Amino acid sequence: MGRRLSRAQQQWQPGQSRPPRSVRVLFSSTVLSLEAALMLFFGLAAWGLNQHEWYAWWIFGGSLVVAVACIMTCALLQKPLGYIIGWALQAVIVAGFLGTALVTEQGLWAPLALLPGLGFLACWWYAVTKGAQIDAEKMERYRLEQEFAGESEGAPGEK
Repeated sequence: MGRRLSRAQQQWQPGQSRPPRSVRVLFSSTVLSLEAALMLFFGLAAWGLNQHEWYAWWIFGGSLVVAVACIMTCALLQKPLGYIIGWALQAVIVAGFLGTALVTEQGLWAPLALLPGLGFLACWWYAVTKGAQIDAEKMERYRLEQEFAGESEGAPGEK
């Protein structure tokens, strides 16, 4: 049996160039993937420090849920809903760090875990804003290249 072609493959015409990929999606999915790793290790550390407390498994389970949500949100970044969920995850992560600091008995050590959360919040903001700016510049360049290619094809005596 033959292989099924995707919609993009079916609509492709010879000489057609593909539009550039989104840098915003690339940056944002990278930040979310790294945050998933952060939440996994945070959950392990919080569980290890508090394994004899009643809330240890809740902290670990909650951090795993947030890590999985971060990875699943990467698939939604092609649509605006993905960025809304991403911002909500940033709030959940920072609130989770604060909540864990209030519940645990480690004193000043637990609030210091808030620093990576705030750092990743800044990375998320940068990825979304700068990625959108780079995407706009890339699309403008792509449009101009398409215009130039169309003009050079129609010029007499060339080709």
